[in-house]
Amino acid sequence: MADTKNFPRLIPAHGGYRELQSYRMSEIVYDATKVFCDRFIDRRSRTHDQMVQAARSGKQNIAEGSMASGTSKKTELKLIGVARASLEELLLDYQDYLRQKGLTLWTKEHPQAVAVRKLAYNKDKSYTTYKTYFENSSPEVATNSLICLIHQANYLLDQQLRSLEKDFLKEGGFTERLHRTRSGMRNWRKKS
Repeated sequence: MADTKNFPRLIPAHGGYRELQSYRMSEIVYDATKVFCDRFIDRRSRTHDQMVQAARSGKQNIAEGSMASGTSKKTELKLIGVARASLEELLLDYQDYLRQKGLTLWTKEHPQAVAVRKLAYNKDKSYTTYKTYFENSSPEVATNSLICLIHQANYLLDQQLRSLEKDFLKEGGFTERLHRTRSGMRNWRKKS
């Protein structure tokens, strides 16, 4: 009798979102947004809550999409898209904050923007890597630093979405995997 251990798994390994760079960056954005909003936005205002929730949504939807990927690539794609949209909403909130307060939006070449962006190359980056930009800085520095981080997170999510799309087009989703596995088992049984 043939060994079925070599059959493709119906539900492949999934999860592992804590190792995704997009998740790690979105977690930093969430933590920094909470600190920023507590420092500079009235805690009773709707804006405070919406900004914190948009940052949380970015992080949480990456995790949820990663966990759902074992049985639904469609759901994974959708949730990563929701994460990306949430961070875009948050980006606009920070840009609005600068505009409404009459503060300067840093260009990509601004020396402080370059310094913040370089920190992304730290292997073990976390909120602690960036905390002086949020806990001890002016509203302008904190806002622009968060804008830099959101751009980086969005870039990573865009890359992730392209990769997921490519894989989905090549391999299909759960329904296709189910069909392939069932067909393979039928053929195996006929040969046994």
